[in-house]
Amino acid sequence: MDDFGQTISLDTKHIIAWVKENNPKAYIDGKRYDKNQQPAGDPDCKLGCKRRKNQRSKKEQTPHPTPAANPVPADKIPVGEAEFYWGYGSGVVATKVPDWGEFVIAELTQTFDHADVSYFFPLMAEIERRLGFRPKFGAMDAAFDAFYIYDYFHNSGGFAAIPLVEKGRGMSRIFDPNGLPLCPANLAMPLKMTYRDRTSLIIEYDRGEYVCPLFFPTPTNQPCPVNDEHWNKGGCATTLATSPGARIRHTLDRNSDAYKLIYRQRTADERVNSQAVAFGIERPKLRNADSIRNLNTLIYVLINLYALQRVCQRKSALNLASSSSEGATQPA
Repeated sequence: MDDFGQTISLDTKHIIAWVKENNPKAYIDGKRYDKNQQPAGDPDCKLGCKRRKNQRSKKEQTPHPTPAANPVPADKIPVGEAEFYWGYGSGVVATKVPDWGEFVIAELTQTFDHADVSYFFPLMAEIERRLGFRPKFGAMDAAFDAFYIYDYFHNSGGFAAIPLVEKGRGMSRIFDPNGLPLCPANLAMPLKMTYRDRTSLIIEYDRGEYVCPLFFPTPTNQPCPVNDEHWNKGGCATTLATSPGARIRHTLDRNSDAYKLIYRQRTADERVNSQAVAFGIERPKLRNADSIRNLNTLIYVLINLYALQRVCQRKSALNLASSSSEGATQPA
């Protein structure tokens, strides 16, 4: 297993706090989903939103009460495009060993008000501490579509397999061979200035402003070839992180066999989360953050122990089969 941990998958799992605010049938004095109105049943849980991409029919959007004694899983509650909960989130990193199974190599529990991307750097730091190296490949869902994640795996000698989330006008950027973004007229936009962005993301980073080549660095007095609407305002301008990940995010070939091979590794996390749900991670009967974290750690340890048990059983069976085969070939 020389390549153990070189390909990882990362995903998060919502955890619903054991408070009456999460029960639609319970009376709430005030607003049910007011982040400033902390539930008395759990002083640590926070309000968060679990989003879904797919639209649901009006029939499916009919409110479905959550039983107080034995609540149904959250994924069975049809509440429209978004689900609000008081609770926590569990981020887990898994790696798949072909023919042997999936193994958890790092986990982190936070309150539900943390974005998915906030799990990335703490989990990667823990992985590097445990494995002694940086994984080369990562498979994640669209919630992790951020340039600094592409940077991480690019600097490790691999890439991140993450679906592209179209932002702004919904257009993917195109770059010239030198890495400069192209404007709608397919002209390379030169870098006018760079500055340090300390507020817009979870990390500080260098951001560059790229502008119309017909105005900078020297005005050409030529008209815009496509008569763009920004021409009268000094031409097109855009800002991007100056690191390679900002370009890789757009230029990554998501139809390639290599991308598809890595992206399929996401199923490792999905199977781990499925086992965690079976062990009760989604609706714990606990009322504080420390207890939730301890329970989650125990669940992931148990998942790894079951995986190790399967490995030992299979090795034993393979050794037994090998011994029987050797015995059968010995001369009488």
